[in-house]
Amino acid sequence: MYINHLLSCVALGCLFSSASPAHDRVEPAPSPSSVLAQLGDKFYLAQLRFDPINNGTFIGDNRLDDKLNINIDPVQRIHQRAVLQRLEWQLHLIKRKQLSAEDALTYDCLEYQLQANVGILRYPDHLLPIEHISAIPLVLANFGSGQAEQPLNTVAQYDAYLRRISRLPLWIDQALVNMRKGISLGIVQPRPIVEAMLGPLKQLTVDIGNNPYYAPIRNMPASFDNASAERLKREYSETLKQKIIPAIKKLVDFVDTQYLPASRHTDGWSAMPEGLNWYKQWIKFQTTTNLEPDVIHNLGLQEVARIQGELTKLAPKLGYAGDPKQFLAWVRTNQKFLPFKSEAEILNAYRDINTRVKTQLPNLFGRLPKAELDIRPEPELTREAASDHYSVPAEDGSRPGVFWAVINDPTAYNSSTMVSLFLHEGQPGHHFHLSLQQELNLPVFRKRTQINAYAEGWALYAETLGHEMGLYDDPVMYAGNLRLEMMRAVRLVVDTGIHAKGWTHDQAVAYMMDNTGYSEAQARNQIERYMVWPGQALGYKIGALKIQQLRERAKSELGSKFNIAAFHDAILAEGSLPLSVLEAYINRWIETQR
Repeated sequence: MYINHLLSCVALGCLFSSASPAHDRVEPAPSPSSVLAQLGDKFYLAQLRFDPINNGTFIGDNRLDDKLNINIDPVQRIHQRAVLQRLEWQLHLIKRKQLSAEDALTYDCLEYQLQANVGILRYPDHLLPIEHISAIPLVLANFGSGQAEQPLNTVAQYDAYLRRISRLPLWIDQALVNMRKGISLGIVQPRPIVEAMLGPLKQLTVDIGNNPYYAPIRNMPASFDNASAERLKREYSETLKQKIIPAIKKLVDFVDTQYLPASRHTDGWSAMPEGLNWYKQWIKFQTTTNLEPDVIHNLGLQEVARIQGELTKLAPKLGYAGDPKQFLAWVRTNQKFLPFKSEAEILNAYRDINTRVKTQLPNLFGRLPKAELDIRPEPELTREAASDHYSVPAEDGSRPGVFWAVINDPTAYNSSTMVSLFLHEGQPGHHFHLSLQQELNLPVFRKRTQINAYAEGWALYAETLGHEMGLYDDPVMYAGNLRLEMMRAVRLVVDTGIHAKGWTHDQAVAYMMDNTGYSEAQARNQIERYMVWPGQALGYKIGALKIQQLRERAKSELGSKFNIAAFHDAILAEGSLPLSVLEAYINRWIETQR
């Protein structure tokens, strides 16, 4: 209640009390700290309203779950950029030296967030509104399962979801306008991406009996009263038949008959107008650094060579004596590491890993999250294109954190990578970071921020903690760990290769297959993800290397005073931070530990 009131006051500009007439007393000027707090709240509210899905539902704020803003409208984007630029100007009026250490950290986080979002809004991402992984029609369809970030447990939540999807035809109309504009400017998706998106979109046009948007009605709780249940069935049915399915069919027809023929025969961002600078902006946004593509590419090559050296030493322990470059392919296809027959067996194996991990966590962390962790299979609609991922718990405790395991064919599911995947997506990876962040006493914009390089960097670093837990004493599990680390190193090479160095889709797929042992289908899945999320795959290695560097610095400078649990608590103590801000914070922490 208090936060809502504060946000409303900030939005209206009521920075001073109105309890007494102005002539009765002179209000003191607001302190730099209070102005900073107001700007942070303004920023959060502006981002939430602009994108209530990514800046609300996905991060655990469900207040606007009935909203679908048409934020791909170019006029809205211009307005949003102006709002953020004004906030940045107001922020720079604050004298940072007058702030406390904690407020200075908040200042740095807000400055980064404003600059990063303003930078991205300079470029025409809205002309690429549809892809095969996270396009709004697919996201909303997954919400309909009731297992994702938008809760569907009450009549009010059912009404909210229906109001949200009722706006989908308006979003599609704007997407069609944008894609036609993109065709005229040469800003279109590559052909493999368009081909990949058609299948999932067509699944959204089936009759309501099997339609993902109708899943809430198929899964309706028995606790709903008869009148509400009948009303919801009627309203969902009418909305789907009259609005949503016709709109999706119109979108599919356009993609199939007009967009596909106009799709690019190039694969990287730099092939589009201003594409290289656009990609560099994505690098800055996703890594929180100013690293050039060539520097990242060469770092990737160095990491690939280093990890290959580790694999060469490990291979004989598993009885492999062939070409070292083929070792990971051998691990992927060897029947010894393909023990499963069903999805349930895989989920139970993950639950067993969770049990083992939980016994070790108190040795490595002083603070554990309150939220529980659940393990669920990825919904069928997005299973083919998805990667394993995590979703945050509800802040009110009504929904746990969830590790979503992507299981297509249980008999082809390799057991060697399961420990590392769990440490990354479950605990102590994303679950510790994002669940603990919800518990921190932070400004709301920081409490609900996810910075890619920090989030994925921490999760990749968390994989390495399998050594401290004794989980990699098993050479099979260590081989799986190296296999995943190799994939993250390869990402530095192929992401920059595709988007900055003119690599083709097939060239990147071949490089990934050669160095990770992936099948062609697995490599294609990964490469096509990087093609639509430029720079996102860079955050893993760049973030993890920074955390490892900080750990080594702390060990070196603190000597016998170094405590691994205290270090991990410090890394997680302030939530998501840009890497330069994290480094400055840990340097100060090292000084306090002396």
